[in-house]
Amino acid sequence: MNRALPFVFLLALSAPAFGQTVDSQGAKQLSEDLSRYVGKQALDKGILKVSLEGDAYKIAFDFKALAASLLDQKLLKLDALMVKPRSDGSWDVSMDFSQSASFEFNGPEGLQSTQFSIKDGKGSGVYDPNLAAFTSGTSSMAGMTMASKDAKQHMEASTGAGTATIAATKSATGGVDFTTSQKVSDFVETINFDDPESGLKFPVNVKSPELSVEASGTGVRTKPLLDLLAFVVANEDEATLKANQAQLKSLLLAALPVWEHVEGTYGFKDFTVESPVGNFGATQLSTAFGSDGVAQNGKITYAIKASGLTVPQQLLPSWSVALLPTDVDLNFGGANIDLDSMAKKAIEAFDLNQDPPLSADFGDKLKADFMAKTPKVVIGHSTVKNKDTEIALEGEMTFPGEKPEASVTVDVTGFDKLVEGLQTAAKSEPEVAQYVPAALMVKGFGKTLPDGRIEWVVNAKADGSVIVNGVMVKPADPAVDDSVDDGDSGDDDSGDDSGGNANGGAGAKLSP
Repeated sequence: MNRALPFVFLLALSAPAFGQTVDSQGAKQLSEDLSRYVGKQALDKGILKVSLEGDAYKIAFDFKALAASLLDQKLLKLDALMVKPRSDGSWDVSMDFSQSASFEFNGPEGLQSTQFSIKDGKGSGVYDPNLAAFTSGTSSMAGMTMASKDAKQHMEASTGAGTATIAATKSATGGVDFTTSQKVSDFVETINFDDPESGLKFPVNVKSPELSVEASGTGVRTKPLLDLLAFVVANEDEATLKANQAQLKSLLLAALPVWEHVEGTYGFKDFTVESPVGNFGATQLSTAFGSDGVAQNGKITYAIKASGLTVPQQLLPSWSVALLPTDVDLNFGGANIDLDSMAKKAIEAFDLNQDPPLSADFGDKLKADFMAKTPKVVIGHSTVKNKDTEIALEGEMTFPGEKPEASVTVDVTGFDKLVEGLQTAAKSEPEVAQYVPAALMVKGFGKTLPDGRIEWVVNAKADGSVIVNGVMVKPADPAVDDSVDDGDSGDDDSGDDSGGNANGGAGAKLSP
């Protein structure tokens, strides 16, 4: 929050500079421009102050005054931006965000306290008011520490040096395209759990020599979003907001689709979790996210990747260690997501003069319309592997009639190695023997591909039937309505569909 607030205020530099003379009149005008987005009270209470500083304007943020207006906090320092007009209408911006702060508040677990500090934090960039975005920017810090404490948990975190960059350009589809990158060294977090009620007491240490964040977006509607912020500030009073709801609806529609697409990756190198039961680790660990904006046919994607996985072997039976995955690549998400129709219908229908603003049955109608577009849960090509075995899968799930229907293809390389491992373990570990027949039965349903992989094409239908490689392993569920002929509704339909869905046997759906 402490680092973000100055940049939120900076968005209010909405008036192009065009090489204007830096003087007291310019400072007054800049104050008025800022008040449109942060409210006049921020200026009246001294939270925000604009003053002359040589050939630039100093925008100062008094967090003590801000804390006094929000919580009983004890923030220790004053932050400021230096902004200087450029001849092209943009602004040169620089900032020292070195900071030390602490505050306390009453939370769910009683009194909670937090302290943090940023050492030698500096940032600079060029802000374009026509785009409401930084066209370029860099920042750096020498290190950061943070600690928080409540009745059941004490957390301490620190990082070494870090750098960040950001750049933005005008998007061909409207709005702004941006990229940002951040790297931080020597990430360490220690969490001490101490719950007197349950007796749970143990420490956990999380470490990584490098944390990186990469993000990008296209068509981000920065200007309409800034207009919405100004509207909210100008219409804080409920009566005024109700009277101006037509303008609010217009601004909300103008902000759609909010963005065309955004995506980002959060990654750790040589990630380690130290615990009383042993150490967990990964040489590389990352999560990724992607999302279309408010679109008629939007997509959402998630990914979790890890390589060089290790777990404490003392937690596991000795025979299972060889079966543990060393690399994981999971990809999943959604498709056919129509948020555009939902958003526009909701904006059109709400009335702030009514309580509630939307009718009681509006949500049910919206849900029915959403499901009618056949949204999908998608499993992208995903793999789990170790030195002997690789399991790959992909597929999708839909909800016709609000009942799930799925088609999933699973390929396994090294399945015989897996069975051999179980058979060998069963000689010394009798309890393992029960898994061998199950593994052989699963193999019996599979189809061996030319490259040696074994494949299962699984189709689970909304009627409850399950077909594997064209063979029905579970018939349709009995019909709830006695007037329906069970035989006609189950086997015939299932058999017809399986012929078209089970022919992926050449492995075409999966990359080897």
